[in-house]
Amino acid sequence: MTVQTDGGIDLKRAPARGATLPILFALSLSHGLNDLIQSLLPAIYPLLKDTLVLDFSQIGLITFVFQVTASLLQPIVGLYTDRSPKPFSLAFGMACSLTGLLLLSSATSFGLVLIAAGVIGTGSSIFHPEASRVARLASGGRHGFAQSLFQVGGNSGQALGPLLAALIVVPRGQGSIAWFAIAALIGIALLYNIGRWYRPRIMVLAASKGSRAAGLMSLSRRKVTASIVILLVLTFSKNFYIASLTSYYTFYLIHKFNVSVQDSQLFLFVFMAAAALGTFLGGPIGDRFGRRVVIWVSILGVLPFSLALPYANLPVTLALSVVIGFVMSSAFSAIVVFAQELMPGRVGLVGGLFFGFAFGAGGVGAALLGILADHTSIDFVYMVCSFLPAIGILTVFLPKAETMSRA
Repeated sequence: MTVQTDGGIDLKRAPARGATLPILFALSLSHGLNDLIQSLLPAIYPLLKDTLVLDFSQIGLITFVFQVTASLLQPIVGLYTDRSPKPFSLAFGMACSLTGLLLLSSATSFGLVLIAAGVIGTGSSIFHPEASRVARLASGGRHGFAQSLFQVGGNSGQALGPLLAALIVVPRGQGSIAWFAIAALIGIALLYNIGRWYRPRIMVLAASKGSRAAGLMSLSRRKVTASIVILLVLTFSKNFYIASLTSYYTFYLIHKFNVSVQDSQLFLFVFMAAAALGTFLGGPIGDRFGRRVVIWVSILGVLPFSLALPYANLPVTLALSVVIGFVMSSAFSAIVVFAQELMPGRVGLVGGLFFGFAFGAGGVGAALLGILADHTSIDFVYMVCSFLPAIGILTVFLPKAETMSRA
């Protein structure tokens, strides 16, 4: 079937000629701006802790509210937009993040910080499922590459957040967070134009539903369900461990090595930058060698380094965090695309489910680890978390490439 719009362009076949790079780069940049805003929240935890006199349990609760708000809504948004795609929901999601950002800049109580975290989480839940669908639509069949390019924008934004917080927010105070509204406004403009590109192509998605059965795998429903559960458990282990670094790494460095707040945020930036690079390379490697190989190496392969981290000195700790961030972060693109291949035609649901579960796992992890840190020590937290990558052994139960027909 041929669908023509935009001066006779065959939109049904156009994606097969190659990825739509301008859209993918714009989407990646928008993802970066969105996640930059979100990453400001954990980056200013030391500032909020001192200003509002918070304990570790309250810090964990802030992360919990943000990430669980996002995780609970994302699958619902994804399921809804699978049935009724909303091209301009991307810009609306960024507008929610902008609102939360402004609330955070002026919050004078713990309750207001929680509200701001919830609004930012809502923006994330609206943004990610539809953005994941647009990335796949613009991929030209290079699904791993497109998903990695999309996600590396988010990781880059997460890496820049602590750096900009150290350079701008820490010296100038909480009110300077409002300056980042400029980033949100740029993101809204980019996403509005992406929505304009996406709107006429929605008919391609509708036309493809009739032939969806051709992309199904030769796997039973039980095997597909079991594989999705395994991928979710792997996502849980990955994001639970990453939460220990994004939420408490600065406190760990300050406590164990007596580094300054600014230096700890710079070290967090180095970790996040390594994670961004790993995210970018994970998708293309998965396109070439298979998603299962990437998942094996990126989760279980981190175990020796995570086990060594609690016993290392400062230089070795920094080196280990770079390796862990790089290797472990390469998993998520492969996991998402693997799940999309298991559930063809459910791109929004898969995106919402896995992005949402990733946020939720991080939120639960941050809250539980905060309580654990209050009752034991921050050192003990990292000793416990060092065993989490061992869950990567579950990858052995995932179906091999030859048992699946790639969509």
